[in-house]
Amino acid sequence: MGFKKISDELGVSAQISIKDVQAAADAGYRAIICNRPDGEGADQVSFGEIEAAAKAAGIEARYVPVKQGMVRDADVAEFSAALAALPSPVLAYCRSGMRSASLWSFHAAKRQPIADILAVTKAAGYDMGGVARRIANDGKTPVDTGDAKFGIVIVGAGAAGIAVAAGLKARDASLDIAIIDPADIHYYQPGWTMVGGGIFDAQTTAKTMGSLIPRGVQWIKAAVAAFEPDKNAIILDGCRVVTYDRLVVCPGLKLDWSAVEGLEETLGRNGVTSNYRYDLAPYTWELVRNMKQGRALFTQPPMPIKCAGAPQKAMYLSGDAWHRANVLKDIDIQFMNAGGVLFGVKDYVPALMQYVEKYDASLNFFHNLKSVDGPARTATFTVQKPETTPEDITVEFDMMHVCPPQTAPDFIKVSPLADSAGWVDVDQSSLRHKTYDNIWSLGDVMNAPNAKTAAAARKQAPTVANNIIADINGTSPVAQYDGYGSCPLTVERGKIVLAEFGYGGALKPSFPKFLLDGTKPSRAAWFLKETMLPPIYWKAMLRGKEWLAKPEKINVSAK
Repeated sequence: MGFKKISDELGVSAQISIKDVQAAADAGYRAIICNRPDGEGADQVSFGEIEAAAKAAGIEARYVPVKQGMVRDADVAEFSAALAALPSPVLAYCRSGMRSASLWSFHAAKRQPIADILAVTKAAGYDMGGVARRIANDGKTPVDTGDAKFGIVIVGAGAAGIAVAAGLKARDASLDIAIIDPADIHYYQPGWTMVGGGIFDAQTTAKTMGSLIPRGVQWIKAAVAAFEPDKNAIILDGCRVVTYDRLVVCPGLKLDWSAVEGLEETLGRNGVTSNYRYDLAPYTWELVRNMKQGRALFTQPPMPIKCAGAPQKAMYLSGDAWHRANVLKDIDIQFMNAGGVLFGVKDYVPALMQYVEKYDASLNFFHNLKSVDGPARTATFTVQKPETTPEDITVEFDMMHVCPPQTAPDFIKVSPLADSAGWVDVDQSSLRHKTYDNIWSLGDVMNAPNAKTAAAARKQAPTVANNIIADINGTSPVAQYDGYGSCPLTVERGKIVLAEFGYGGALKPSFPKFLLDGTKPSRAAWFLKETMLPPIYWKAMLRGKEWLAKPEKINVSAK
C-alpha cells in the first residue's frame, strides 16, 4: 500500500486492508484515522475490522467519516481535533485519499500559505486547486466556471453507467462523454451468489475499471460531492467542478451495514457472512462446506434492496450443499424476512416453496435484524407483524448470512435530484428526471417501482440512450421502460427458477414457454446463469450490444 506523506504529522492513503494496518505500524505510524464511511464500496473493509487490527498492532484508530466528496466545516473541525488528540504521525485514509488530503488542506489553511498546501499535496499526487478556490471563496465552491465541460456526463461506472456510455457511443461515436467513478475495480455482482455457493471463483467477478470504460469516453476517477442542476454543474471531491449539457445519474446504492448494531465488527468472523460483499462471499462457502450441524440464519431487510431474491438464493444453495453432504437433517435453516411474503411475484412462489420444504427451512416473516453479538453468536430481531405490538427476540446461530439494509448514497439523498425517500426522482417510463429535463437516471438509485437488478439496468440502458439521442435531435422521448427485471433464483446446484417480470408483477419471459418455463426449476435456466450470462455481461452489455434488450417505443397515440 502506498502511504503518502503530506506533513510530519500526517500521511494519507487510499482504502487500506487489514494487513496494511501492520504495515502502517511498521512504517512508524502511531495512529490511523478512517475518513471513509462504512458501506461505500462492495470490497470495503469496515472500520470495525480496521480498529481491531490496529489494536492488535498496538496503534490507535479513530473513525471520522466524511460523506463521499462532502467535506464540511464540521468535518474539518473533527479531523483537526483527532489530529490534536492522537499520537503523531497519523495515517488518514478514505477511498482514494482525496478526502483525507482535502481535510488536511482545510485544517492547514489556518496556519499555512495556500501555495505551500498546493505544493505538498501535489507532490503526494492530489490536486487541491478546487480546495484553494473554495478557501478563497469564503468556504463555497464557485460553479460558474468548471474545471471541465462535456456534452454528456454519466455519474457511476457500474453496470448501468458503462452500458449507457457504450450504448450512446454505439449510436453516435462523436458524442463528448465523461463517466465519473472513483472505483479501480468493476464487479459482476450477480456472480457473488455463485461464489457463495462454491460455483464461481471470486476473481472471475472482477475486472479493472480502466479496461471497461468504452473507447472515446473520458474517465474521471473521482467521487461526486454535490449536484448543482440549475447551473448544469457537478462538484467533485477536492472541490473540482465539472459542467455538462446532459447528465445521467446511476451510482448504484449504499449497503448500510452500520444500521445493524454490532454487524460491522463481526463480518467475516464468528460465522457471520454476506454474499453482498466481494471479500465475504468466499467466506460464505467456507462456512457452508464446513458446517455439519447447528442453526443457519439467512436474513432479508425491508425493501428496497438490490436483487430481492439474493438472500434466499444463499439459503437454497446452502441447503443443497448440505443435502448433497448428507448433513441437512442436522441443520436448522431459518429464513428471517422483514417482509411478509417469500417473493413479490406470486407466480414463482409455488416452485420456491417446494425447495423451502425440501430443505426443511422455517420461514419467519416480519423479522427484521436489529443487532448482532458475534462472539456470543446471537442475533436480535424486531418482530412487527401487522396490527401487533413490535417485540424483540434473540436467536442463537452457528452461521448467519446477512443481507444488509440498503439506501440511496448520501450524496444523492441530500441532492436536489432526490425524492422524499432519497432516490432520484424519474418518470418511470422515459427515466427522465421529473424536474430537470436534461437529466436521466437508471439502475439501483432511481425511484421507479422495479426490481433493482443488473437485468433491469440492461433493459434501462437502451431506453436512456435512445431518449438522450432524441433529446439531442430536438424531439420528445421515443423509448419507454416497462419495469423489466430478472431474478435467476438458484434453488439447487444445476437448477434455477428464472423469475422475469415488469411493473405490477406482470410476467415478462424472454423465451417461449416450451423452451424455458420460468415458473419451474430448470437446467436450461442454470445453463443461462452459469455459462451464458457472464460473457453476455462483459462482452455484450458493457460494450453497447443490446441483445434481447431493445426498448419499447412510446405509443404516441395513447398519450
